[in-house]
Amino acid sequence: MNEFVIVSDSTVDLPKEYLQSKQVPIISLSYIMDGVTYEEMDGLSHKEFFEKLRAGSLPTTSQINPEQAREALEPFAKEGKDILYIGFSSGLSGSYNSVRMAAEDLKEEYPDINIIAIDSLCACMGEGLLLYKALELKEHGMSMEEIAKWVEANKLHICHNVTVDDLNHLHRGGRISKTTAVVGSMIKIKPIIHMSDEGKLVVIGKERGRKKSLVSIVDRMEKQMQGYDNDIVMITHGDCIEDAEFVKKQVEERFGIHNVMINGIGSVIGSHTGAGVVAVFFMGDTCDTALLAHTLCLIARR
Repeated sequence: MNEFVIVSDSTVDLPKEYLQSKQVPIISLSYIMDGVTYEEMDGLSHKEFFEKLRAGSLPTTSQINPEQAREALEPFAKEGKDILYIGFSSGLSGSYNSVRMAAEDLKEEYPDINIIAIDSLCACMGEGLLLYKALELKEHGMSMEEIAKWVEANKLHICHNVTVDDLNHLHRGGRISKTTAVVGSMIKIKPIIHMSDEGKLVVIGKERGRKKSLVSIVDRMEKQMQGYDNDIVMITHGDCIEDAEFVKKQVEERFGIHNVMINGIGSVIGSHTGAGVVAVFFMGDTCDTALLAHTLCLIARR
């Protein structure tokens, strides 16, 4: 049995120090801001990026291409190592398909190794939580095939409860109409978003006012987490650490979970959510009956 390595991409949005300590190879997506191209893992700092965003800069993002994916994976193939890749949702990016294509080419060239590419159908620290769990399983001695089977079986149980502060970025990304963005901003409407089973961000509710929206993403956890053992919860934010800390305190006080990892959202996903995004990630049932009915109602109104 070959030694194996778990690889992911920069949209996991886990702290760089954690990824380095676990020796996780990361394939970086990129973005262009004010005419300059940056690799996400080595670009502007979190604070610098959102300061530019607030000042009116409009970044564009680029996915991983097949050549970049091959360049990242081939060194491990040459060493005779198997590769498990856990990638950014195909519902939001073509990066997974690029890596899958590169993996297929490499398997033909290196027939003695196995490469498994998994579409996480997750984003940000939801993808990061899936990677975190996979690394734990590896440390407990699971084989690559066993870990891949676990990831496939559990990826739709990674809950993404998200709220954003700036509706204009959702409009730019095609998630809401311009009218909704303008009117919603005027009356301080804050959307509640989750990740669908197709790996796409879907608006499933709304709250009036920032604090209510932050409480709402925690409220939804109560039903979703039932029956699941959450030894860690992850929270990300778009340059609004105080709001992330508020959500952390809610999680600790209401659910008794004290292992909470907070990290700033990455520049690629942050380009589409804008400053002020806050999201909480955990394991559970991603869509209860009431939530499903509400989502179908919203879709019917489009």
